[in-house]
Amino acid sequence: MANATYEFMDKFWDTSVLPTLRKYIEIPCKSVAFDPEWEKNGHIDRAMELIREWCEAQNLYEMSLEIHRAPGRTPLMMIKIPGQSMHSILLYGHMDKQPEMSGWREGLEPWKAVMEDGRLYGRGGADDGYAVFAAISAIKALQEQMLPHPQCTILIEASEESGSCDLPFYMEQLKDDIPTPDLVICLDSGAGNYDQLWATTSLRGVVNGVLSVEVLTEGVHSGAASGIVPSSFRIIRQLLSRIEDENTGKVLLDSLYVDIPQTRIEEAKQVAEALGDEVWRHFPWAGNAKPADLPGYEWILNRSWRPAISYTGIGDMPAIKDAGNVLRPKTSLMLSLRIPPLLDHHVASSALKKALEADPPYGAKVSFDVQSVADGWNAPVATSWLLEMANKASETHYGRPVMYWGEGGSIPFMYLLGEEFPRAQFLVTGVLGPHANAHGPNEFLDIAMAKKLSCCVADILNHFFMMAHSPHTSALLKSPRRGS
Repeated sequence: MANATYEFMDKFWDTSVLPTLRKYIEIPCKSVAFDPEWEKNGHIDRAMELIREWCEAQNLYEMSLEIHRAPGRTPLMMIKIPGQSMHSILLYGHMDKQPEMSGWREGLEPWKAVMEDGRLYGRGGADDGYAVFAAISAIKALQEQMLPHPQCTILIEASEESGSCDLPFYMEQLKDDIPTPDLVICLDSGAGNYDQLWATTSLRGVVNGVLSVEVLTEGVHSGAASGIVPSSFRIIRQLLSRIEDENTGKVLLDSLYVDIPQTRIEEAKQVAEALGDEVWRHFPWAGNAKPADLPGYEWILNRSWRPAISYTGIGDMPAIKDAGNVLRPKTSLMLSLRIPPLLDHHVASSALKKALEADPPYGAKVSFDVQSVADGWNAPVATSWLLEMANKASETHYGRPVMYWGEGGSIPFMYLLGEEFPRAQFLVTGVLGPHANAHGPNEFLDIAMAKKLSCCVADILNHFFMMAHSPHTSALLKSPRRGS
């Protein structure tokens, strides 16, 4: 099966998937947070139609596809393939994209598909346009070989990059139409390298908000006011020192930390041993910049189980070419706080707001307005059958065992699904390896990685069917082995 599956996948991706994926990359279907006029512009609908046409052209046995729409909400695609079993697997991805961003190197553009050295460059190919193609190609590979698989439901949403703002609505509306899954396969995560299957065991949550400091009602001559009127920027510096140590980057609010499960610490140590300095070297460092000198596993835990703050935008400040000798009345910053998987975002939002707004220096007008939030996620205890299937698939198609780790980003859907299907198992994986640069310039999809991952999904679907229907192994569906 292994050779036949890869032979099929290799040809199918080259002849069918990649030509369509190129067209998808060239559609600027930015998420609703970045394109408020998304309905009028029609890019999301155009991308959905492209995906729909391709999926239906594959003629999967008894497949049904429906695009659900509600007024003012982005669409949701639901695909059902009955399979040969009442056991059910849910596969998830999204098709909305991050905005263009600047810094694309010469010859590359966000809305231009460019193939180079086995990598397909362009916005959204890896995050997360490939997902629906990987899911469909995995099932098609099995059907072409007449190999059984369980019933599969594929959900492709269009608001993930905006915090999955429309997904809870559809999940409630469609709760009677979505079979309760035994296993959820999420195809929207990262990988530490391109040499093996990577499974994400936790995700951080996020609190995004705008910190504003206002000292005047209008700008005044800096020569006249400086020395008397405190700078709004200087006040912001003081406020940030309340929440972050500027020398180490450590978040100073104790309430934003959680006890890290020992299993996750052991996973971090295994990842650090496997990747070595590549844990940090793969980032596009400038000059001689490098991270703090820490044991490798501490870097892994810092990005997956500890809070961290990024400053992602600045307002009320003119461009350098427009700067005059003016003491500005106001400064604003966009703060992005990543929170640990087990921390409630309400607790984090409240703690951050309280720390920043209390006792403002000089009596300045200070506000912290929360813009968007998402809870993190910690995978449930994994069963022996899932561990064995994932490892066997990785060994078969990559020649190396599966690797488990925590990711630093957020996939709001995972928390929602964990609440909705508490008995389900989860395999969260993806193709976003070193330099793939989701959300930034020069995003790419590693084609060999995508093909092998699709093969792994096919193997897992088939192996799950065989296990679930074997009188000797079906009991494994309820057999836990790996702690959380």
